[in-house]
Formats: sequence, C-alpha cells, structure tokens
Amino acid sequence: MKNLFLFFLFISFYTTAQDTSLSYYLPAEDYNSNIPTPKEIIGHEVGEWHITHDKLVTYMKALAASSNRISLENRGKTYEGRPLLLLTITSPENHTNIEEIRKNHIAATNDASLSIDHPIVVYQGFSIHGNEPSGSNAALAVAYYLAASKSQATEDLLKNTVILFDPSFNPDGLQRFAYWANTNRSKNINPDPNDREYSEIWPRGRTNHYQFDMNRDWLPVQLPESKARIATFHQWLPNILTDHHEMGSNSSFFFQPGIPSRTNPLTPQTNQDLTREIATYHAKALDKIGSMYYSEESFDDFYYGKGSTFPDINGSIGILFEQASSRGHAQETTNGILTFPFTIRNQVTAAFSTLEAAHKMRLKILKYQQDFYKESRNTGSKSAIVFGDEKDAAKTFHLAEVLKRHQIKIHEVKNDFTQNGKKFKKGYSYIVPMNQKNHRLVKAMFDVRTTFKDSLFYDVSAWTFNHAFGVDYAENVSLSKAGNEITNLELKKGAVSFKSDYGYLMPWNEFYAPKALHAILQKGLRAKVSMKNFKNGANSYEYGTIFIPVQNQKLETAALYTFLNKVAKESYITIHGVTTGLNEGIDLGSNNFRAITKPKVAMIVGDGVAGNDSGEIWHLFDQRFDMPITRLDTRNFNRIDIAKYTHIVIPSSGLEKSIITKLQTWVKNGGVLVGYKNTARWLASNKMINIKFKTATRDSITSVSFENRSLQSGAQVIGGAIFEAKLDRSHPINFGYKENTLALFRNTTLFMQADKNSYNNPIQYTQTPLLSGYISKENAKVIPNTVPFKVGRLGRGRVIVFTDNTNFRAFWFGTNKLLMNTIFFGDKM
Repeated sequence: MKNLFLFFLFISFYTTAQDTSLSYYLPAEDYNSNIPTPKEIIGHEVGEWHITHDKLVTYMKALAASSNRISLENRGKTYEGRPLLLLTITSPENHTNIEEIRKNHIAATNDASLSIDHPIVVYQGFSIHGNEPSGSNAALAVAYYLAASKSQATEDLLKNTVILFDPSFNPDGLQRFAYWANTNRSKNINPDPNDREYSEIWPRGRTNHYQFDMNRDWLPVQLPESKARIATFHQWLPNILTDHHEMGSNSSFFFQPGIPSRTNPLTPQTNQDLTREIATYHAKALDKIGSMYYSEESFDDFYYGKGSTFPDINGSIGILFEQASSRGHAQETTNGILTFPFTIRNQVTAAFSTLEAAHKMRLKILKYQQDFYKESRNTGSKSAIVFGDEKDAAKTFHLAEVLKRHQIKIHEVKNDFTQNGKKFKKGYSYIVPMNQKNHRLVKAMFDVRTTFKDSLFYDVSAWTFNHAFGVDYAENVSLSKAGNEITNLELKKGAVSFKSDYGYLMPWNEFYAPKALHAILQKGLRAKVSMKNFKNGANSYEYGTIFIPVQNQKLETAALYTFLNKVAKESYITIHGVTTGLNEGIDLGSNNFRAITKPKVAMIVGDGVAGNDSGEIWHLFDQRFDMPITRLDTRNFNRIDIAKYTHIVIPSSGLEKSIITKLQTWVKNGGVLVGYKNTARWLASNKMINIKFKTATRDSITSVSFENRSLQSGAQVIGGAIFEAKLDRSHPINFGYKENTLALFRNTTLFMQADKNSYNNPIQYTQTPLLSGYISKENAKVIPNTVPFKVGRLGRGRVIVFTDNTNFRAFWFGTNKLLMNTIFFGDKM
C-alpha cells in the first residue's frame, strides 16, 4: 500500500510538472521579440491544454500580422463554418514576388529546358484526424519559430523555400476533440488509461462534421476541406507534402518509406529513393533528442487517396508521420508515461527535419519533379478515354467535376458515338485526352488491378472511378471524337417539357431524381411509381418512372406546373408532360402504377454503430438529396416512440439484443428496416430475416512461420475491392439502372447464399465477379453467385439488408440509388 501511494505521488508530481515551455520544443536561439509567442495570444503554453481551432486561428492571424515572413489566406470554410487557413511562409524578399516564384515553379514542370534554381515548395499539413492533435498543436511552435528565429540557418532556409503551412486539415474534428480532452483534464493529470479523458464519446474527433475520414478524400475530393487543399496543391505543385498523424499509444514514431512491397507500381522508384534519403534527416533529428522511431515496417503507399500517397502520383513526395498518441494530456504506456508535450515535440522535430532535407536536397528534388512531368508528357498516348451515362447527366457531371478539380483537361463529345457496345451521347459524356500533363493521375484514377505483390493493404485495393460512379467507359478512343475543351463545367439544366392538363412523367434514371421525388411528396402531392416498362407517345419509359397526375392534387394545374418546373430546375432533371394516359404497355391508370407514401426516415447511431458508415448516409440525405433523416441515439432508443417512422436505417453495427423486440413489433406493423454489413448478421441471428451465410475455407498451410502468422490471416481480409453483379431490373431495388450489371464496392467477408427462387436474387454476383482489387483465393471461391442484398417480409413490413456500404466515402455515386430505392419503394419489394 505504501509503494502504491508513492507511485501515485510520483505520477502526480510528474504529470503536473510537464515541461511545456517553448524551450522544450525549440532550439536555444535568438528570437525576434516583436513576434508574439503562442502563450501571449492563446493564454497558455503549447501542450499545456489542447489547442481549440478558434485559438489556433487567432494565433495564426497574429503571426501573419506581426511577421513579414508570413501571409495568410482563408480558402473557404468547413461544414461547421470554420475557416480553412493557409499560411505561406518564406523570406520577405520572396513575398514581394511570390506569384512570379509560383509561375516559375509551375513553368519548370511544363518545360524541362527551364532552370530549376528557384525555391523548393513544401506543403506541411497537420492533424487531418482531429483526435490526433499533436500535429496541430506542434503547428503553433513551428510557425512561431519560422516567424521569429533570427538565425542565419533560418534565413537561408526561407530564402530557398516556400512553405505552404496548413495548421489544421480538419478544423471541425480538432475542435470536437480539444473540447473533450480539455473538459476532462484534471489539475493533477491522471495518466491512467481507464480515465474518462482517454475514452472519447461517439463519434469521436477523428472525422469531420459528417464523420468522414478526410485522409481518404485526396483523390475523390468530395468534401470542402479536401477541395481547398487540392486547389492549393495543384496551384503550387509542392515538391514535398507532409501529413502529421498519430497512432496507438504503445507505439513510438513512424516516418516513411512504408513497407516497400506495398507501394503502388505506378509510383516511380526514384520517389521512394528520395523518400528514403529524406528519412535519414528524420532519424538524425530524432536521435538528437533521444526519441524512438521506426520506418519501412508498416503502412503503405498504395491508395492514392491518402495525403502521404496522393503526392506520389503528382511528381511530389508524400511523407507520413505517425506519433504514438497520448489521447489526452498524459497516458501510461509500455514505453513509460507518454505526455502530450512529448508527442508535440516529436512532430515539431519531424517538421524541422523535413525542411532541412528540402533545403539541402533542393536541386535534386526539383530535378525529380521536372523529370517526372517530362516523362509523363513523353509517355502519354495519342488516344483518349471516354466516360458517360446517356440517361444520367448529373452522375457523369460529378465524375467530370473530380477530374477538373485535379486540373485534368476534359472535352465534350463532338457527336454521339458507340464504342465497345456502349453509347456515348453528347451532353452526357466526356472525353479525356491521354497526351496531357496529368495523364499519370488519370491512369491512376481509372486503374484496374487484380494482381499484387503483397496481399495486405492499409486501405482499399481498388477505387476505379468509372466503376465507382457507375458510368460507361472506353479506352483507346480516337481524339477525332473530341469536341471543344470544357473550361466551364456545368450541370445540365432541368425543366418541365410543357404544361399538362393530364399528368407528368419523371424518369428515375437521373441521380437527383430522389431529391425531386422527396420535394414532390413533401408538398403533399400524389405520385405513383411504374412497376413495368411502357411507352407514351414517342418516349419510352422504364421501371421506376414516376407519374404525377394533374387531377385531384392540392395544387391547381398552373400552380402544379410552376412547382414542378422549380423542382426540375433544382434537381437538374427533365419532367415530361403528357397529353394522354393511353400507352403502349401499361396505361397510366393501371394498377401497375403503385402509390408512393411520403417517407419519414430515421437512422440508429451512437455506441456500437460504425461512425463512417452512418456519417456517409447522413451526408447523402442531408447534402445530396435535401432529405431529413432523424438520428436516434442508441442510448435513448428504448425510450423513443418509433411508430411515426416509416423507415429505420441501421449502419454496420453490433447492437444490444434489448432493442430487437421493439424493432420486430415496428416492422410487423409495416415499417421498413434497412441494415448494412454486420447488421445483416445481427438481424439474422435474431430471426428477423432468414439468411444463410457462406464461409471461406482456408487451405491448410504448414509452412507459415510464427513471425508471419498474422500475414496469413490478414490476407483473408477484403480491404476494399470492386465486384460485378447481375441485376433483375424489374425489381424495385434496381429501379433507375439502365444496365443489367452493376459494379459494387465490397470490404467485408459476409457472403450470403442466393435464394432458390431466382426472383428473390435481384442483385447477384456473377460467376467471375472480380473487376478490380484484391481478394484471396479462398474468398474468390466463395463469392461467385452469392448475393449482396436480401429482402424479407415480417408481418406487414420489410427487412432489407446489404452486405456492404452502398454509399462509400461519398464518391460511390453508382450505388447511391440503391438506398434511395429502399426508402421510396421498400414497401413494394
């Protein structure tokens, strides 16, 4: 007992006596007294408290106001309205002609004969995961040093370097986590990992407002924070980009290269060689302060949507830093007590070692970038790729929008044409020439790969954009088919064809059709859905077409036309007026047009529910379709009256059994329950839906060593690959799709057996389903002809499950419609 008392006495003394003075982080030098220290502006030392984003902004503004080495710009705002700041840090002389420096830097990437004797450009970004805060807190000390240091070495550095300084990649997440850590901080800091300070509440601060992991969005560029940083990246084409993260508390410090066998083969070997040379500067700096570290043993450079890998396909060098996390102010670990200031100091040290490497390797790295683009220009083919969807202009537009954000040149289609059996329609398709500067990036975006050096992936193994967006695609297209280059990309305008006294037909193919239908139902108007194909006049209509009759509506004829025209414009769709209900096929008065009920949708969130999956669903409803979705927290679920909801969505989860009886009663009374991923197994185990699962049988291998045992099991994971399924388009789940096959993203090993009745398998994997990505040979034997979707009846309601996320990371536009079909047509399945 005495020893225990002495231990806690030591802990109390140790943790309240943490060194948070600037001298702990920065070298002993002469500093400009006119530059305010962080404490003078934010009221506390770096690392004493977790910096909130508002205070971080205040300090960066103060630095910019007091230093002629720093300029500051606000590039936009987050979903929560926080500014997306960028500091440009360089010598005062460079600031006087900064635009000329930028132009010269870009010019050298376009012309290999130009001199490269100009400043090197380094983009330093911090804490893209908000609950990995040592990066943004280190930004305080690093920015102060670069503004205030009077050393000759600093002046030389700034003369030859332009630093693009992003103090917080994720303002909303950083603010959320800082609030948690600070409100749970004790005066006598308690490093016990069981303390509440180290256990954030759901959904935690890692993600942004809509719970997206923004370190997966560098390539898709769907979020406002990503759009700002990608614009900066392409404006400057930095030579080095650093991405400061944290990892498990019992680790040390990681810097790249990652595991060599997990480098994307499209990345030049010289990139990895330079990364390895830069690593020697990190090692030297960390040796000096006695910090442990490692390299080349974990993480990878495969998925180009991560901050440390995206630069590698753009002639730059991406560097990941991973610091063991205190997850608060101090925590006991296997390496002793890990303090927050210590984590900050390592990030500060790595930031400085990067700048030292950039300065000393300047000409070598600039030459690498110039050679990268020279080779890129010389190896681009004289043909093009084309993508489009002749019935969905909006979805196609959004893929073109991604390319434009990456400064990739795109052209309109000169005239309609067919290639490889696919029709590419003018106004619905885009051509991308491959003889352009960024053709390597284009290749990476549409890359198809099914064989790999390694069977383990830190992230997804496939992201092929034509599959993700569900568009038709062809390669080796003649440039003669290209029309004018598109400089101003615009969504196709919507309208109603004419005012009708009978009714209106709205095809379900367009991406924003669900937005339009929701607006119509919200207005209290009646609408019906076609369960069969038909033809009205000269126009053919497919399954899922929406019919809005004119008679017996709450709006008179003229007002209805005006309202629908507004809806069409806001949803970028065409609504067709009709003059008769007599059709080829089913008539408009047929019982094969089923009335649609206005949905009232809820989603279960909170502890036990996957935050990313629920955030992506929330974002889809709120941002894409302007549809409300009520989020029911698991803590309160048993106290909520759920009878008023028509649909309840459960993202991937491991919920408690206590809520199952309530859900069963609700479904039996007519509710539609939609479950994703692990929820499918949970629903099946609780007898709410009948599912037979298939499991891969691992081949017996006797030659695996103890050292490599984890690799054998890890190879069975589907980290993220793309598979082909065949569709029964007459089933309501597939309304709006024009093809008989669909590319589906999958990152689970949930395999559901098909039903013996084929009509109960409206989505079914083909016999050889792998389109792109990695799957083990054991899982590859199981997946053919299984189903990723099932629907079961329970009383008057429906239970619908998907084995995988149909809304993955906001850029899987091609399968967003599946969830919307469950919402509007689930009771008809």
